Amino acid sequence: MSAHLPNGAEPRPDLLAAAGLARRQLFLASLCSSFAAIAAIGLLAVSGWFLTSAALAGSAGLAAAAAFNYLVPSAAIRLLAIVRTLSRYGERLLSHKVALEGMAQLRGSLFDKLAAQDSRHAPDTSPGEASTRLIDDVEALEDLVIRQPARQAAIVSALVSLALVAFGGWRALVFLSVVMAALPVLFRRISERLTRGPAEEAAAALGHLRIRYVELAGCRAEIAAYGLTDEALVELEPIALRLDKARADLFRAEALQGALLSVYGGAAVAGILLLARESAPMVALAMLATVSAVEAMGGLSRSLLRRASLDAGLRRIAALNALDGCLHEPVIAAPSSLTLGTRRFSAGARVALTGPSGSGKTRILLSLAGMQPSSAPLRIGEAPLEGLSPEHLKSRFALSPQDAPMLIGTVADNLRLARPGVTESDMWAALKVAQLDRRIARSEAGLDTPVDEGGGLLSGGERKRLSIARALLAGRPWLMLDEPSEGLDAATEAALVESLRGWLDRTGTGLILVSHRKAPLALCEEEVEVAGLSQASSHVANAGT
Repeated sequence: MSAHLPNGAEPRPDLLAAAGLARRQLFLASLCSSFAAIAAIGLLAVSGWFLTSAALAGSAGLAAAAAFNYLVPSAAIRLLAIVRTLSRYGERLLSHKVALEGMAQLRGSLFDKLAAQDSRHAPDTSPGEASTRLIDDVEALEDLVIRQPARQAAIVSALVSLALVAFGGWRALVFLSVVMAALPVLFRRISERLTRGPAEEAAAALGHLRIRYVELAGCRAEIAAYGLTDEALVELEPIALRLDKARADLFRAEALQGALLSVYGGAAVAGILLLARESAPMVALAMLATVSAVEAMGGLSRSLLRRASLDAGLRRIAALNALDGCLHEPVIAAPSSLTLGTRRFSAGARVALTGPSGSGKTRILLSLAGMQPSSAPLRIGEAPLEGLSPEHLKSRFALSPQDAPMLIGTVADNLRLARPGVTESDMWAALKVAQLDRRIARSEAGLDTPVDEGGGLLSGGERKRLSIARALLAGRPWLMLDEPSEGLDAATEAALVESLRGWLDRTGTGLILVSHRKAPLALCEEEVEVAGLSQASSHVANAGT
C-alpha cells in the first residue's frame, strides 16, 4: 500500500507517467524558460555595460561621444527584451498546459484505482481524506511540474552569468562560482529547518479540517434543524487556527528567506566590485550579471521552501498510484444458487432476512454486494463468498440500500449508473415499476430533474424509489432491497409491492429483502433468521478450532 519518496527527492517516474505528462512539451517549456532567463541576464548586463560606456564616452569629450556607437547596443537591448517576453509567454503557456492536462488525467487514474479496490479488504478512506488526496495533493504535484522549467532555467542562468562575470577577471569568476555553489546548499538547510515542521503541520491540519468539514456537511440538515451551527463552528475553529498558525509560520519563513537572499545578493555584488580588475564597463557588466545569477538561483532556493510542503502530498499520491487498479474483464452473470448459513436457495428464490434492529441484516446485504466482510457463512453456488472477487459479486447482486445515496446530477444520471447502454425507455419502465414514473413525468425537466446527494427536489420516499429503479435496471440475477417502503404512505407502499411482484414474476429474478414493515414481506416465500446465521458461523468457527 505504501510507496515513499525520500525527502527532497523528485517524484518517481511512474508517478509522472501516470499523470500523462507530455514530455516533449515540458522540454519545450524548459527551453523557453532557459531562453527567457538568458535574455533577462543579457538585457541587464548589456544595459549596464551600455550605460557605463555611454557615461565614460560623454565624460571623455565631444569627439568620443560623437564616435560612440549607441545603435547596436540599443538594438540588442530591444531584441533581448522581445526574446524574454516571448520566451516567458511560451514557458507559461506550455508548462501550465502540460500540468493542467496531466493532473486532470492523474486525478482520473487515481480515482479509478480507489474505486477498483475491494471494499472488504481495502483501508477505509473517508470522503474527506480521498478529497484531500485527489485535490490538494495533486495540486502539490501540479505546482512542482509548473516550476520544473524554472528550476532548469535557473541552472542555465547561473552558467550564463558566470560566463559574463568572467569578463570582470578570474578572481571575480572564482568568487561567484563559490557563491553560486554554496547558495542552494545553504538555503536547502535553511528551508528544511524553517519549513519542515510547519509544512507537515499545515498539511495535517488541512487534511483534518477537510475530513471533519465533509463529515459535518453530511449532517447539515440535522445541524440546521437542531440549531447546532455554533457548536459545529466551535468544533472546526481549533483545527482552522492550527492551520492558520502553520501557514503563518510558513509565510514568515518565506519572508525571512527573501531577506536573507537580498543580503546574500548584496554581499555577492560587493565581492565582485572588490575583486574585478577590468575596465569600468566590464565591472558593471559583471556586477549586474551577478545580480541576475543570484536572483535566478534565488528562484531555485524558493522552490526548496515549497518543496517541504510538497513532500508529504507526493508520498500520499505515490501510495495511491501504487494501488492495483487493473480493470477486470466483466463477469457473465449466470443465475446461481445462494447459501445463507446452512440453508440453500435456488436461483429466483425470494428470501426475507428477519431479526431485531442491529442484528446484522443490512451487513448480510452489504457482504453479498462485496462492500463489507461477511459475518456469516455465505456461498454463491459452491464457492464461499470470501473467495469471490468484487466483480463476481457485482455481476450477481443489485442492491438498493437503506440510505439510498444519490449522484449529484439528474434523475437520468443516477439511473445510468446501473449499467452501460441504458435507454430512456428502459428508465421509464424501471420508474414505472418503482411507482415513480408519474412523479418524474409531472416535473418540467422530466428525466433531467436535478438531484443532489441529499435528493434535491425528491423526498426521502422518492429517493428510495429512484434507488429501487436503479437496482432494477442493473439486471442482476438477485435483487437486494433494504427497507424498500420506508417513508411511503400505505397506498403507495401497496402499489409498489404489487408492481415489484409482477416484475419479479416476469424476470425470474431472485429477491433478498430486509424490511420492518409487513407489506413488503408478502413478496417473500421464505424467511431466514439472521441470528441463526450468526450461530452457524460460530459452529463453523468452533469446528475449525
